[in-house]
Amino acid sequence: MTLSPRPLALIALIAAALALTPADAAAAPRARLAIVLPLRVNTAGLAAFAAAVSTPGSPDYRHYRSIAWLARHFGASPAAEARVVRYLRSHGASRVRVDATGLFIDARLPAATAATLFRTRLIRRGARTGAFTAPTTVPRLPAALAGAVSGVIGLDSQPLQLAPAFTHAAPPWTRVSGLTSSWTAPAGAFHDAFTSLRAPVAHPAQATGSGYSPASGTASGCPAATIVGGFTPNEYLTAYGFSGVQATGTLGQGERVALIEIDGFRSSDITNFAHCFGLHVPPIVAFRVSRQVAATGLPPGGEATLDLEVLDAAAPDLSQIDVYESSPSIASVLESFTAPLQNSGYKPEVISASLGLCEAQVRSAIGLAGLRNAEAAFEEAAASGISVLAATGDTGSADCTNSNSPGGTPIPELAVNYPASSPFVTAVGGTNIHLNPANQIVSQPVWNDDASQPGSAGGGGFSSVFTRPRYQSGVVRENRRAVPDVALLADIAPGYDVYCSAQSDCISPLNGQLDPWQAVGGTSASTPLMAGGVALIDQLLREHRQQSLGLLNPLLYRLGETPSTAAQVFSDVTVGSNDVGPFIQADHQPLGCCNAGPGYDEASGWGSVNLAGLAAAALASEPAIVDVSQTVPTPQRPLRQRALVDEVRCSGRCVIGAIAHIQIGRSRPVTFYSGLAHLAAAAGRRLRIPLSPPELRRLRVALKQRRRIRATVVGAIVDAAGNIERRTSAVPVTLLG
Repeated sequence: MTLSPRPLALIALIAAALALTPADAAAAPRARLAIVLPLRVNTAGLAAFAAAVSTPGSPDYRHYRSIAWLARHFGASPAAEARVVRYLRSHGASRVRVDATGLFIDARLPAATAATLFRTRLIRRGARTGAFTAPTTVPRLPAALAGAVSGVIGLDSQPLQLAPAFTHAAPPWTRVSGLTSSWTAPAGAFHDAFTSLRAPVAHPAQATGSGYSPASGTASGCPAATIVGGFTPNEYLTAYGFSGVQATGTLGQGERVALIEIDGFRSSDITNFAHCFGLHVPPIVAFRVSRQVAATGLPPGGEATLDLEVLDAAAPDLSQIDVYESSPSIASVLESFTAPLQNSGYKPEVISASLGLCEAQVRSAIGLAGLRNAEAAFEEAAASGISVLAATGDTGSADCTNSNSPGGTPIPELAVNYPASSPFVTAVGGTNIHLNPANQIVSQPVWNDDASQPGSAGGGGFSSVFTRPRYQSGVVRENRRAVPDVALLADIAPGYDVYCSAQSDCISPLNGQLDPWQAVGGTSASTPLMAGGVALIDQLLREHRQQSLGLLNPLLYRLGETPSTAAQVFSDVTVGSNDVGPFIQADHQPLGCCNAGPGYDEASGWGSVNLAGLAAAALASEPAIVDVSQTVPTPQRPLRQRALVDEVRCSGRCVIGAIAHIQIGRSRPVTFYSGLAHLAAAAGRRLRIPLSPPELRRLRVALKQRRRIRATVVGAIVDAAGNIERRTSAVPVTLLG
């Protein structure tokens, strides 16, 4: 991964935008910093394995592995981990923890100690998003960590920010069915809750932007919500083919989705939203990732509220939604991405992140080594069967923003958002939609609110870090990763109807009052919507005994390149641009990217998704789950064989084993294991389960005395680390002497 001269110039612009101010001061020496040390790992091997697991036609396609197996094969060695842990503790680090992914070590260090160890000066810098710590020079690793650690993250604690944009209307909108091309917007209709009120929206006849309001289509829901003027769940679910999937009873049952958040939520907000639209609310569990997060969780905010409500509309019967709450620093957010991978018993099928930072700012903050290990975390997710989706941002193809400016205005240089730009993440961009009375899409331009909301547009463009992944070969002209992959409704006008009582985000600029029913937009909304759709498809696949989607991108591009399936799966976006240059530059010149056109483009990806079509395509193409069965001979004579035997069979390539449980009388059951057998294709193997000499002696006595003996045998598919993936039911065995 290398940066071209243009991105290097962008880093210089960012550095100038964040130049030291009179408010800058030395960091408090006793302040404890949360740092993350990326370990030296086999990133090339892991990337190759994750790509093979995710590529249709590969022999390894959808042969997922556990995180433990991946960490053992591609992560740092135990000796290297132990060396780093000892070094940190010897220098006063606390809360030292080796990440179960084998990629990172987390710790807390006093600022003065961190500055000394990594040979830099730390300062406290003020910015719009709050004060943060930053190094004045490039940190250098201690010689004692050479060969074990590749960098340090956390000395720069600049917060990530990607928040939904709230709109407020006065007077309340009167909704109409069908298109609204003749509607005129009142002044001051649109508002970004995190910046000052911007210029009023122009009459559609005078503007070329994608924004309009109120929403077209036919709304359904409680009057307090429908009067707001944004799209209601029945409208966008119908428009994108979710309703047809939900009509079959597929509502996310048995699936788990993880949300990565830097603000909190009120459960009552989610309940009020669901009650208005006749939805269930899945169990929601919040996990504190960052030590800076209070025991009571993060304060309620608009972002988590939006994510949860849109996800609830898409998949209202999920088995659980796991919310990973962290502080907004890059170190903490990286930790939150690995947290779902190692949270025992809480492995999600889908991870959704409506946050990020432009690539140049990420690289400036965590370095190339940190970026490589962050990528390794997404590769482990893909290799273990987890789909990761991320928002492409809300400032068009100029993703870097000046955090010192009052409105966080875009820096007029081409840039894209990370982690959306990761080849192992599905990047979700933004459009607007015009619906007919039946809530079918009539037209959909790329989201770009041009002069009415300067700089507000769906993110997209070319990565300055990642080369073009194999699945984009023949589709993307440049040898760079292009985003987005798909794009859904994100325009803030009309936006999505949500219920939000967070004081920080939901105060109307028009009357200074809390208006809980809001119209909200941004790729922060399109991302959890798509994530919910992936969960629905995973449910269908599981019910049909097929493998889950995992990394979605190779399948999306294969479908998009085939005309018949492209028409079935995607609604092509051919109108509009996400170039915000004319609206943020004094000379009104474009930045040069990106325009929508037929097929794939860097403004809208493949376009929007017809979920019913994507589900049908996945059911037709995804491989079957490898099942395990067994034939247990009975009766058996363990005293002669000194073992029990089990005939275990797989329906495909697998690693199999057998487990025996023996209980004599009321004593505690004893468990015995066979060796592992590697099967290259559908086949069976007779496995021997050795019994220990003490157990054989106990069996001999019990059989002679005719005591009650319970013996059962289980066949299992296991990964190479010995973790059981699937098992048969236990079969009783009669034991003879």
